[in-house]
Amino acid sequence: MKPMIHTSACILLAAVTASVSGIALSDSVEEKYQRACHVCHATGVANAPKVHDPEAWKPRLDKGMDALVESIKNGLNAMPPGGMCADCTDEDYKALIKYMSTPKG
Repeated sequence: MKPMIHTSACILLAAVTASVSGIALSDSVEEKYQRACHVCHATGVANAPKVHDPEAWKPRLDKGMDALVESIKNGLNAMPPGGMCADCTDEDYKALIKYMSTPKG
């Protein structure tokens, strides 16, 4: 009986861990923006391009998405390396750039 309880406890622990991890990974783009980008991009602090302002983003987008992602990862001007999103992947950064550079609709 004890091995079955131990196995059940391990399965339960794994399920709880997976669901907690899923919560952290399931942040929507808007939630990540609010958590990591909003502080600077909402008002254009230190010349950060404002959110939903395509004209402000155009010169940056003209450099290409890969160049923008590298700028975020390495830091640029007042933006620290990684922006303010320590857990963002390259795909997260791309989604955030698209979100911020698209007019609010």
